[in-house]
Amino acid sequence: MSLADYKGVFIFAEQVDHKFSGIAFELIGKAHDLAADLNTEVTAVVLGSGIKDMADELAAYGADKVIVVDDPALEIYRTEPYAHALASVINEYKPEIMLVGATAIGRDLGPRVSARVKTGLTADCTSLEIGDFPINPVEGKEQKHNQLLMTRPAFGGNTIATIACPDNRPQMATVRPGVMQKLEKKDGAKAEVIEYNPGFTPNNMYYEVLEVVKSVSSTVDIQAADILVSGGRGVGSPENFAILDDLADAIGGTVACSRAVVDNGWKPKELQVGQTGKTVRPKVYFAIGISGAIQHAAGMEESDLIIAINKDETAPIFDIAHIGLVGDLNKIVPELTKQIREYKAAKAN
Repeated sequence: MSLADYKGVFIFAEQVDHKFSGIAFELIGKAHDLAADLNTEVTAVVLGSGIKDMADELAAYGADKVIVVDDPALEIYRTEPYAHALASVINEYKPEIMLVGATAIGRDLGPRVSARVKTGLTADCTSLEIGDFPINPVEGKEQKHNQLLMTRPAFGGNTIATIACPDNRPQMATVRPGVMQKLEKKDGAKAEVIEYNPGFTPNNMYYEVLEVVKSVSSTVDIQAADILVSGGRGVGSPENFAILDDLADAIGGTVACSRAVVDNGWKPKELQVGQTGKTVRPKVYFAIGISGAIQHAAGMEESDLIIAINKDETAPIFDIAHIGLVGDLNKIVPELTKQIREYKAAKAN
């Protein structure tokens, strides 16, 4: 393998039913940062059937090039044809970096593709940057430059690991949704569109999808919320989350929680914020009864405004909060809710 043959930052633009997942645009945004450091271009790869008209949307969010693999075999996600398609694109166009979203599809697809193209994969990354590896010079060992440094939680979220792939290409990572920021959409932007089809021959690893059953979840998507009212162990009980529900209702927000709350069975996993939950970036984040351990902070510290309420003035959450209130949440939260409702009522009149 000649590493010099590999150029460009590629992202897998996941789509289902002709609608892109939000992670596709987040990956393009991060790819732009990486490509700027490497003086190269951003290429989005989209797989599916009847998708040729979707390239313009990827261009609007910043893709310089779009590789389209359009074939009936890709109409519904199936592991074998999708892995064959993406691995073929990598072998043909030789990207230096290949990013995939850490979604249900991406977690299935990424490892299989990395094995086929004989490279490594760092899963569930929360940070990506270009730098030197080893990060700190080691006597007697070459320090390689312009490497993709991939950071992810390890050992159940109790530590952070930074990983590189200096001897193989592409450098591959799956990236946690909600971590990276997408670029502002530019309507009318155009990208170079490349149509590519490696051909598909069904084998004994192909399976047939007999029926697609779509269920509607009753749980809201906390990653899409502008305002999150998040509670921790300090809330005290599942019943006491009612005061957080009231605050969320008053302010037009969504209730979320910490890992301790999920572990206690008070709230479902879908509402968990943190390294082992979801990474969020709302405009306003209320951290109520949350100590602010590193595992939780990593999932919400990029919020625009963080408001912490905790009776322990030494809680780590105050180190990252923009506004901190020390006191009994059972008194503060209801009073805050009352003041918000009164303000809205007065404003309406």
